[in-house]
Amino acid sequence: MKKKFAATSHKQFILIAILIVLAAVISACSSDTEAGENQEESGTELALSERYDQVRNGARLILSYNAQSNSFNGTVENTTDNILKGVRVEVHLSNGVELGPTIPTDLNPGEIMDVTLKARGGGFDSWTAHP
Repeated sequence: MKKKFAATSHKQFILIAILIVLAAVISACSSDTEAGENQEESGTELALSERYDQVRNGARLILSYNAQSNSFNGTVENTTDNILKGVRVEVHLSNGVELGPTIPTDLNPGEIMDVTLKARGGGFDSWTAHP
């Protein structure tokens, strides 16, 4: 009888631990990011002819679409006096395709990195940047 109780207690303990971890993960995933500088995705839908030029978290991203090469090209610049760790860029197309991210790169103060993301999955007419 004691073995059965111990096994049940152990299973309940594991189940409770799993539920606690799951609740923590769900909570972390669903928490809203404050609007403004801490938010990575711009949320601004751009036409294919428009250019993105914004500073977010100290990184200035300038990006535009080139129809001839079917790619998004531009630069990302560290505008701070500190190293920016793991800078990367993504583009989200209106057709649901996500381009990137670029390889995370540490940028020294004032350093500029070229960005090129080849478009795929045709049929898009707008995009958003995700620096």
